Order: sequence, then structure tokens, then C-alpha cells
Amino acid sequence: MTTSVALTGGGRQLRERKESSFSLSTQAVGRKKTKGVIQETASTDDEIVLRQGNEESSTPHEFEARLLELDKSDNLGSLTVLELRGYLKMMNKPTAGRKDELISTVKEWLASRGSSTFNKTNQAQGTQETPSDAESLEGALLRTDSKNPEAEAEESRRSDRSARKEHKTQKDLDIPKLGQQEVGKSASARRSTRKSSRNGEDVDRTPDGQPTPKALTKERRGKKRKLEQVGTDVQEEGSTQITEDKVSDIGIDPKKPWLTLAHKKPSPDWVVYDPDKMRPPPLSSSVKCMKLLSWNVNGLRALMKEKDKKLQESLVFTQLAKEEDFDVLCLQETKLQEKDVEQISTSLVPDYSHSFWSCSNGKLGYAGTAIISRVKPLSVSYGMGISDHDNEGRLITAEFDKFYLVNGYIPNSGDKLVKLGYRTEEWDPALSRYLKELEKTKPVIYTGDLNCANDEIDISNPDGNRKSAGFTTEERESFKDNFLNKGFVDTFRHQHPNVVAYTFWGYRFGSRGKNNGWRLDYFLASEGLMNQVHDSYIRPDIMGSDHCPIGLIVKV
Repeated sequence: MTTSVALTGGGRQLRERKESSFSLSTQAVGRKKTKGVIQETASTDDEIVLRQGNEESSTPHEFEARLLELDKSDNLGSLTVLELRGYLKMMNKPTAGRKDELISTVKEWLASRGSSTFNKTNQAQGTQETPSDAESLEGALLRTDSKNPEAEAEESRRSDRSARKEHKTQKDLDIPKLGQQEVGKSASARRSTRKSSRNGEDVDRTPDGQPTPKALTKERRGKKRKLEQVGTDVQEEGSTQITEDKVSDIGIDPKKPWLTLAHKKPSPDWVVYDPDKMRPPPLSSSVKCMKLLSWNVNGLRALMKEKDKKLQESLVFTQLAKEEDFDVLCLQETKLQEKDVEQISTSLVPDYSHSFWSCSNGKLGYAGTAIISRVKPLSVSYGMGISDHDNEGRLITAEFDKFYLVNGYIPNSGDKLVKLGYRTEEWDPALSRYLKELEKTKPVIYTGDLNCANDEIDISNPDGNRKSAGFTTEERESFKDNFLNKGFVDTFRHQHPNVVAYTFWGYRFGSRGKNNGWRLDYFLASEGLMNQVHDSYIRPDIMGSDHCPIGLIVKV
């Protein structure tokens, strides 16, 4: 027979279910009423068995067998709350919480033990007679219920309120749910915590060193307030303002944050870019091709500080060359002066003997571009032949057998959009004419930091940046009118029309860790060259700058 205890009207009723030949003595449990409080009493012999635990006189595996049977038949829910608490008391597990939480704790305990322990114990015992799990349960229930039932009920209500509060806080913050032991601390543990605070000890820790539910709630509220801060991310020249609203961290992999679909207005058919799964198979070794890389390094000296101690070569670029085995590397925002070029170029990337640098003449240590190539170009030119546009080292053109490669670092419209008119009315039209002139001879590949997020899919917070440099209506229309509508194709968007991917993340507010970014870096190609493009891709895993490298593989 199994004994279960149910609460009705503030008292306790014993109901019996005949489930085995074992019979619990009706005299084992008595009841008396003292000052309006119902208390449990037991005969002297039974009290030894029931109140001293039954652990000494019975094996714990008998009740484990029943729980396993109920779990396998998905009938743990048939147990009452007090039955569950009795079992948990025998497991040395917390007994506070809602029924579903108690069941969850029982399941976790069963999973941690497995059925093999039970089977091996029974085999070792053979036919030895053991007390029923009902007897052990009754002892546990009496130990659980030995205190004032009104205090027990109040403790249960406090536990439920605490659990609901924790659940609400977790839902608001989108963080993983706390473990059962953290949610349902007993009243005695809470009293111990308050006592320790009076003694000058850590008031946010329980005697076992664990944070209290109140402390955990405060910590999560602090994280919530931090996520709700509104600010601006400032790109190069302190000009690109990125408004940050509350961002949910749900599903973010700290090792691969770029796999998080971070966008304020995502369309149902958009998916996040996964370079490990969305790139085509490599070309056969018999197919001739060139691999081009482009990267805004945001200051080359800083990126080269970490060097191989033996070879005195840049670890970042050496590793990049090893992984990518690129033929040509285009750099933007090198921020070098001409006097520094020779020293840096010799230690940048081994086995790449052809390098071409363009530095700012008007403002030293500013802007600047470079092309590093394993293949010697047929010709190289700097700027577009217009003095008003060529004094900051923003453009280099290298001619190869099958195409022109134009590496550009496009002027930013600036803080408060002070350079917006120059960008859209002078620079973009002049560059468009320059590229179309080159295209008369052979196809053109135009790459670099183009400082424009072309469409809403290219920026995580479009509505918050309508008046930010890089996403104004004027810049986007100019980008389309002068390049996309003139026969130059956005190779990445052509290959991935519904994929959300970024190439720039501001340093402030942890934007990269939350994947709140912009796609500002491109490979644009002449329409006639598109059938030769094998892969246009992004390397969001490469660190060292607020931009990441992008790549293009073109068959030649």
C-alpha cells in the first residue's frame, strides 16, 4: 500500500491506495489538536521507523524503482505535491516550489542515477526482503511536515511568488532559466542569509556561498538597464551614428555572434549568413582563378603590433594568408605616412612581393589604401586624375590580364552630414565616370569600404539611422544611380539575395558581440564579368578591426 498526503481545508487527510501486500498500521500515525494546530504523532515503535528516517532500516532503491516506473509511464504527475516533497526529502533535494518544478527535480535526479544503479543493487540483494517505498515515504513526509503547517503553507506561497518573479524577470531579460536550487531556496536558508547580513557578512550570499534570489534579480535588472541604454556608435572620423535600442541576446553564441539574426525589421524570408554553410564548393585545381580579399584595417600599425617573435612578421596577416591563400589583398584606412611604408611592407605578408601604397598628403596619418599582390599587375595608377579627390590616398587601380581592380576608401559624409553634398554630388559621380571609362577597355572589379549600407537588409537598425552617415536617402540613391544602375553588380547580394550579413560593427555598446552591424564593404563587378564570379563571401570571424575582410573568387 502507498500512502499519499493531500492538503484540504488547512488539515491533512490520509488516503490509502492498495498497491501491494504491505499494510501500514492504522496506529502508526495519530493526530492531535493543540491550540488549534493539528500535529502528527506516532507510537513509540513506529516513531523510531518513521521519524528517524527509514534510511537505516530500508534501502533507498525501493522508492527509486517506483519513481522509475512512474517516470517511464509518464505518470509522475499522479503524485501529490506532498508525496513529491517526501521523495525529494529522501533524495536530499530541495522541497520548495510548484508541482511541475518538483517533478522536474525528480526527473533530473532519476536521470543522474540511471536505472543501472537500481538493477545492480537488486541483483546483489537477491531475494532479501526490504520495506516498501511507502514506509520510507511516510517517514520522509513526517520529517517534512514536522513544523507548523501554517508556516509550511506560507513558505510554499513565498516560494511560488519567488519562482513566478524569477520567471517573469527571466522572460523580460531573455536569459536562461535558473536551476531549481536557485529558484526555490528554503525559508531557513533565507533566514540564515538575513542573519549573516546582521553579522557583517556578505548579504547577497547564502551560507553555502550561493547568490540569493534577490541578488540574482538585482543583477539581471542591472543587465536589462544596460541593454536599454541608447547611444551612438562612431565609425571612422566620428561620423557614423548608430542608435542602439534594447537588444535581445537570445540565441547568441559568444564564439559566433555573426550567426545571430540581429535586425529591427527582419522580413520573414531573411536568414542569417553562415559562411561555413553558404559558400559553394571549392573550384577544381584545373580551373584558373584569382582570389581577392578586401579589408578596412582601421589603422595598420595597431593591427601589426602582434608579431611572430622569430620571423618578425605580422601574425594577423600571416595567418590570414595561410587560411585564405589569396592572390591579392586590398587594404583601406591604413593611416600610414609615406616614410613608414617601406618598413611595414617588408614585414606585412611573406611571399607577396608586389605592394602598392597610397597615403594622404593633406592630412598625415589619415585614410590611405594599399594593394598587396602575389601576381604582378600590368599597370598601377593612383587616384582618379582629379586633384580635388586625390590628396587623401583613397583610390588605387591595378590592371590584370582579365580585369581592372579598383580599391577605394570612400569619403564618409561626416558628423552632422557636413560632407554629404561632396560625397553625393562630387565624389560619386566622378568615380562613376572613372570606372565606366576603365570598363571601355576591360571589365572592372570595384572593392573597398564604400561607406554605404545600400538597403535595409544591410543594417541592423534601419529606422534609427535614417539621418546617419552611410544610410541617408541621398547616399543610398547616389549609390544606386552612380554604380548599381550603371551596370555594376553587388556580387554578395547577387549570390545571397535574402541573407543578413554585416562587415562593420561599432566599437561601443558591444555591437559586434550582439551582431548589430552594417554592410559597408563590397565587391562590385561589371555585368559582363558576373558569369566568371564563383564566390563572394564575408569573413566575420577575423578580428583586429571594426570591419572584417570580404572575399571574391573569380575565374580567369
